Amino acid sequence: MDEELRSLTERLRQESGASAAYDRLVATEDLDELAEVLTAPGQPLWARELAAFRLGLAGDRRAFESLVLLLNHRDPQRCVSAAHALARLGDPRTARAAAALATNELRVAYALLPVRLLVELRAPEAVPALITTLERRLRPHDPYRRVALACVEGLGELGDTRARRVLNEALAHPALAEAAVRALARIPRQRGGSRRAGSDSRGGDAPDA
Repeated sequence: MDEELRSLTERLRQESGASAAYDRLVATEDLDELAEVLTAPGQPLWARELAAFRLGLAGDRRAFESLVLLLNHRDPQRCVSAAHALARLGDPRTARAAAALATNELRVAYALLPVRLLVELRAPEAVPALITTLERRLRPHDPYRRVALACVEGLGELGDTRARRVLNEALAHPALAEAAVRALARIPRQRGGSRRAGSDSRGGDAPDA
């Protein structure tokens, strides 16, 4: 069993009170039955989450909307499970949705998992979204240091030269400086070198305007 699925089922078993409905959703191999849970009225949140997660692991795109909503949920455990399923769903809309959530200042408290998902997907939307989110987190007294740190680490992993400017700015923030040094060390300095997916066509270290 997928380790994240194991963790989710244990959590939702308690949330559901180990009901017969829970046992049925865990056991069924009928994707249509799972999809019906997402549209049927009156379904509890645990049932929708379980159905969406299992559909996501199966690559069934009917789970997309529900998983995106869970990715931005106030419960971090639901966000973790949704990100895991979205990374495996294979829906081309996922990166755009994650970028929108990561850069939504009204929901920045819940941006951590969208940021991490963008890094995992390595889609073209990832670098611009992480740069935008990190720039906002460099304001004085910003309380969302975990989000900022995830952006710094993610930009280092993506290795795109467009991130060099904002990572240099992050060096001035003690909570981010060490991670920024490591991230900058992973970004190529040479002009015209190979760049990863999501980069623009220009070489060099100059950031986008």
